Amino acid sequence: MQKLDTDLLVIGAGSGGLSVAAGAVQMGARVILLEGHRMGGDCLNFGCVPSKALIASGKAAHAQAQAAKYGVASVTPQVDYAAAKDHVAAVIAQIAPVDSQERFEGLGVRVIRDYGRFVSPTEVRAGDHLITARRIVIATGSSPLVPPIPGLDTVPFETNETIFDLRERPEHLLVIGGGPIGMELAQAHRRLGCAVTVIEGARVLGQDDPELVQVLRDRFAEEGIEIAEDAMAAAIRGEAGAIEVEARDGRVFRGSHLLMAVGRRANTDRLDLEAAGIETTGRGIRVDASMRTTNRRVHAIGDVAGGLQFTHVAGYQAGLIIRQALLGLPAKNRTDHIPWATYTDPELAQVGLTEAQARETHGGNLEVVRFPYSHNDRAIAERKTEGFIKVMVVRGRPVGVSIVGAQAGELIALWAFILANRLKMKHVANMVAPYPTLAEINKRAAGAYFSPRLFDSPMVKRLVGLVQRWLP
Repeated sequence: MQKLDTDLLVIGAGSGGLSVAAGAVQMGARVILLEGHRMGGDCLNFGCVPSKALIASGKAAHAQAQAAKYGVASVTPQVDYAAAKDHVAAVIAQIAPVDSQERFEGLGVRVIRDYGRFVSPTEVRAGDHLITARRIVIATGSSPLVPPIPGLDTVPFETNETIFDLRERPEHLLVIGGGPIGMELAQAHRRLGCAVTVIEGARVLGQDDPELVQVLRDRFAEEGIEIAEDAMAAAIRGEAGAIEVEARDGRVFRGSHLLMAVGRRANTDRLDLEAAGIETTGRGIRVDASMRTTNRRVHAIGDVAGGLQFTHVAGYQAGLIIRQALLGLPAKNRTDHIPWATYTDPELAQVGLTEAQARETHGGNLEVVRFPYSHNDRAIAERKTEGFIKVMVVRGRPVGVSIVGAQAGELIALWAFILANRLKMKHVANMVAPYPTLAEINKRAAGAYFSPRLFDSPMVKRLVGLVQRWLP
């Protein structure tokens, strides 16, 4: 057994763990990084990167079928499903060197390719290594949740960890789960030539504003994707190529392939957390506002900490750890400025409070302003006029923004900046966006807030009249 001593031990080489390791070692700390599976974690290998690559393939196919509205003949796309998966693999391979063991060892990180488990509050065993660390960061992420549905153990099924390796195009894909992963992969597969049915026990995209989700539901219907809501799966049966999902209300859905996309579970099983005095909850490791566990020497970040499950959240929390563990400065986790996006077409994005949440929190002080894509010249030019922006404002300050439409994930970034710095609508109104861009939608939303105050105010009109009389 080789004994090692370090300043910082990072368990998990996903986006959060890699960010902590890279930042810490470049600031002079001794860092050991453990990873028992693939460098880059879920995001690079099974999540954000491959899903967006497959979505890009689906968009390319859909564009061919919808070209007539641009004066170009529409054609039926000839989809090579295996080649689309080659594209996915190539994208992963191009990004992988940034997350590689070789790069991090080049930075000075000691990388050990094994799983870690606690043997005491300050010691972790990984293979033949016993590591003592002044500070430990758990960043082991999450895995697909596979619920105990009767019959599921007798039929083949995919998760986000396996579907990107599937080479033969499904004839009819059944997707259990209408969250972001399920909806993104459903549309991508439909555009690549599969019949698709989404089976959701409650409402699809239930964390988002239902008014925005309806725009997406309408598009899915146009593209021929069946959405079955209030369809809690009660039984699964069949075999490869002929699978049935029966809902509690008796509805039966038939398809050739099954994708389970019902949620995620924190990766804590291998850690022996009890040995370190670290408590868990039903969602993951218990942490305080500083991302510290019940063991004061140990922090947990990202999915394993049981909060918002996004790559950019893990990266944000990594910065909080650097501030505390290396610089000894206070840092508190906040979520009011964290955006998220679902990369369907049209995209759906949110930061801060939804309208329903804002009304419950702020009551009569809330103003809701809107601006439609259909009044934006760039959206008109590109025939992407579906969607709108909705901004929740309290006394001149945005408290939440919801966007559905083309590039909503890009447009939300400005509002994340506004909320993070607690700026006001006047700061957005002062911005000059290049013409013609979708970015003007953000500025026009601010204009929609100020227009009634300027153009419908008798006081403003009287003031202008007085000024005009006195001006030379």
